[in-house]
Amino acid sequence: MNQVITFSAELTADSASRTVSGKIVPLNVEAGSTNMGKVIFASGSIDIADPKAIKLLSQHDTKKPLGRMVSFSESEDAINAVFSISRSQRGTEALILAEEGLQSGLSIGAEVLKSKIKDGVTYVSAARLVEVSLVTEPAFKSAQVTDIAAEESAVEESTQPTESETATVEETTPAVEATPVEAPAVEAARPTVSAAYFTKPRIELTAAKYAENSIRAALGDENARQYLRAADDTTDNAGLVPTRQLSEIINPLGTTIRPSIEAISRGVLPDAGMTFEIPKITAMPTVAETAEGSAFSDTDQTSSFLSVTVKKYAGQQTFSVELLDRTSPAFFDELVRNMAAAYAKATDAAVHAGIFAGATLDSTSITTYPTATELLGYISRGAASVYSATAGLPNPFARNLIANTSQWSNLMSLNDTGRPIYNEVTNPMNQPGSATPTALRGRVAGLDLFVTANVATANNTDKDGSLMIVNPDAYTWYESPTYRLRAESTAAGQVTIGYYGFGALATKVGAGAFSVNKT
Repeated sequence: MNQVITFSAELTADSASRTVSGKIVPLNVEAGSTNMGKVIFASGSIDIADPKAIKLLSQHDTKKPLGRMVSFSESEDAINAVFSISRSQRGTEALILAEEGLQSGLSIGAEVLKSKIKDGVTYVSAARLVEVSLVTEPAFKSAQVTDIAAEESAVEESTQPTESETATVEETTPAVEATPVEAPAVEAARPTVSAAYFTKPRIELTAAKYAENSIRAALGDENARQYLRAADDTTDNAGLVPTRQLSEIINPLGTTIRPSIEAISRGVLPDAGMTFEIPKITAMPTVAETAEGSAFSDTDQTSSFLSVTVKKYAGQQTFSVELLDRTSPAFFDELVRNMAAAYAKATDAAVHAGIFAGATLDSTSITTYPTATELLGYISRGAASVYSATAGLPNPFARNLIANTSQWSNLMSLNDTGRPIYNEVTNPMNQPGSATPTALRGRVAGLDLFVTANVATANNTDKDGSLMIVNPDAYTWYESPTYRLRAESTAAGQVTIGYYGFGALATKVGAGAFSVNKT
């Protein structure tokens, strides 16, 4: 079974060209300490097929790239390589950390293809280079940074901002992340540095010290992380059991489901303007029985334009740059998901309100939560009403039923001598529909059911939008892509994330929806 092992060698950096170079691995003689134990690579054992495909990472973290390999050379006793450093903030910080001696080694990640063990040392004769990382502590004592500098313009930018605020806009197409190598990753730096801790912890173990190092570790201090590793080994430290925080996030509030929008037709929003028009026939020509020699029935067809208003739906959150840069990546991911959920709720509620505003009110009143008999009467009247209003459309029939959660609960409770009517039955041939606790979609008396949580449970007027019959072709929701806007204020040290999009509801035939009339 192939394994990925990592260990470190010496580093040299050149600030003028933003490059890092040095010995990435010694060959034949010097052994590196890894989780496989002592490892020695033989000359010619490491295959580097495409140097430019090898990324330089920070601490073997595939989510923190710093640059990529430019070239390499191999001698009898070592492989040396040159890396180009990214002009990103992370790349500049890496050069500064190397200059200050805080990250002073190069560490390789290699997939071992062929090896043998002798006297406790693994001798590798064939391997494939996967990545190289800038690390805090190299496995080899001789592996230290000898020269560091950063490009002058990059240094000036990092110390003297030229603007008080900058902004970028990006579409919310999900970014594709590189897939990490599926093999056990082993860092040489960590076993070497932490061995003293895990063998015999010799640290000042107090609550205050633990709290201090927790804060420093969150800010990226590797020594603080090592302290926490030792302190968290409570075998010899009874009474100090730190509280763990999982990466799992509990969020029962946000959902991107939009039932009311799903229950009608969809369209692409025009690329310009805050209004647009759709031609609509307002009067039809007539044909009538005419006596011989009499004039034809004469009624002209007329038309007008339906004007549709485009509306913006937007929200934002402001937080510190420290929270963005120093917290878990899950924070930003969850923030974007929650803003998308808030956008979905706002647009779905707006569409439901638009359908409700144009719907025909049932002339027969029923109870707030109708009985089985009342429900069938309402649906039959609604189907006929919608057909009459939309007879000229390609599909003139009422096909969907939108219900809020209270009406959904009522549908599930309807029964015939204790047997649920709209629920699963043993004989599907006799089943009039399905409304179950585990699905927001179903069938009720021949209509497709859409359950929405974005509508109030009840209205105080006779006309109630908690239950509506809809011909989806009578309403169309036109929508643009959604966008994220990020604005940074260096003066205030804050970042504002905005999330917005544009949408328009076209009520083509208002009577294409039918609302209940409560008693």
